[in-house]
Amino acid sequence: MSMPAGIYYIGDLCYVLDKEWKDVCNLLFGNRTDHGCNEGEFNLPDGRRFAIFSTAYGDGLYDSNGFGVYGVDAGSIGCIQLKDIDLLNGENNPELGNIVHFDKDFEVNTDGATLTFGHVEIYTGSMEDDEEDEY
Repeated sequence: MSMPAGIYYIGDLCYVLDKEWKDVCNLLFGNRTDHGCNEGEFNLPDGRRFAIFSTAYGDGLYDSNGFGVYGVDAGSIGCIQLKDIDLLNGENNPELGNIVHFDKDFEVNTDGATLTFGHVEIYTGSMEDDEEDEY
């Protein structure tokens, strides 16, 4: 899956898609009967494109490969072009994520623990986390 070049917000999309969050949730859960969550690239009803993936352990703080720490309150991290965020809506808080410039189209994916947005890797699970939960 790939997203077009541009300047992107990367983080929990619930922080920047306040008015659109119901539409996002409909895309993620609307056609599921197994209580699961769709992941990948989506278009909002007005055509704005975004990518979103579940974190391995839901809400929390997740580190990356040099692009900061990501706070999560909706169990997922995604990306959307900065120009597609209503920055005049006081409920949207892009400072809760990171702004990254991509000079060319980039790939987005997950292996279930690491979420990849081009050259940005966000680590949402590890063996260390699993070992701590065992006792």
